[in-house]
Amino acid sequence: MSFALSEEQLELQDAARRFARNELPELARSIEETAEPVPPSWLQRYAEMGFLGINTPESRGGMGLSHLDALVVLEEFAKISVAVAFPLFECLVGPVRIVERHGNEALKQRVLPRVLAGDLVIAISMSEPDAGTALTDLKTHVRVDGESLVLNGTKRWCSGAGHSGGYVIFCRLSEDRGARGIGAVYVEKETPGLSFGQTERLMGFRGVPSADMFLEDCRVPAENLLVPAGGFGQLMEAFNLERLGNATMSLGTAAGALEQVLAYVEERQQFGKPIADFQAVQMKLAEMAMQVEACRLLIHRAAAQADRAMPSGQDASLAKCFANEMVRDVCGKAMQLMGGYGYATEYGMEQRFRDGWGWGIAGGTIDIQKVNIASGLLGRRLSQRG
Repeated sequence: MSFALSEEQLELQDAARRFARNELPELARSIEETAEPVPPSWLQRYAEMGFLGINTPESRGGMGLSHLDALVVLEEFAKISVAVAFPLFECLVGPVRIVERHGNEALKQRVLPRVLAGDLVIAISMSEPDAGTALTDLKTHVRVDGESLVLNGTKRWCSGAGHSGGYVIFCRLSEDRGARGIGAVYVEKETPGLSFGQTERLMGFRGVPSADMFLEDCRVPAENLLVPAGGFGQLMEAFNLERLGNATMSLGTAAGALEQVLAYVEERQQFGKPIADFQAVQMKLAEMAMQVEACRLLIHRAAAQADRAMPSGQDASLAKCFANEMVRDVCGKAMQLMGGYGYATEYGMEQRFRDGWGWGIAGGTIDIQKVNIASGLLGRRLSQRG
């Protein structure tokens, strides 16, 4: 058993690191100020470097590498900012993987080449006003009308809503209650009947637009069906990879904070010496390093055990839950060590703190991950209903 990255993985990591650190900091600062997403010209640069298709099969135009390879790259982008990493998140571990895994051939041929070329970003739409953690309560429904599927309902907290060109929408495809009636449909942004609410103003995640989605007799071809009713388990199996991506975004944010604060404590002097020479500072640095390394090991283990399949729910929940709590603590410690500079917008640490906090809400809250973990330990489903 080896915990080291292979020579090829180290080369991939180095290429991603050099690109991210040399090319993206200015873009990240601009996005933080304007809250505008990564522009198309940059998406095409990502595509030219091959970063959008790392774990897409070669037969589909990707690099055909593993999910672990994809997560190694995603971490390097997330060290710069959540916003510049988000297009990779959607392509490498998010809804694109659902299209690749469950879409029919016609849909794959229509969607995947555009994604890999940087011409199309896809978002996932799961939550609703009354269905967040209780996802099986969702009400958005689909009826079959000849060769078409007609969607009606309201979706909430869709990251990318109004900006992304396509949406993987979780919806109710039969009258069966609970998970048995749920599947997913692919809907393009310009489809008549699809509209968007006002972009939400969030604590962090600037450059990752979020808004309500309204579907009113929204008609799509039958070939846009991704998963039929009864396929909720398949969707959540694929979503386990997105949870590893969530954990990796947390990891990258925390690892970037640790790197930044290590440089700071060597330069900042008080009482005639660098503050790194004070034992209290050293204790915090050691704690932060242990948390970051433990998080990385949980993520890499989950990805390595899955190889090119989907990670297990238990592994994904363990990694996500630990990462979500870790990033809040590490960024908080880093901000404290930097004092006023950590709290000042100019230096970026407070942005890491704000961005890091959101991952413990997105993709299944910290508390629900703990319920999932306990369920795995006990070997039975733990219903939260009364």
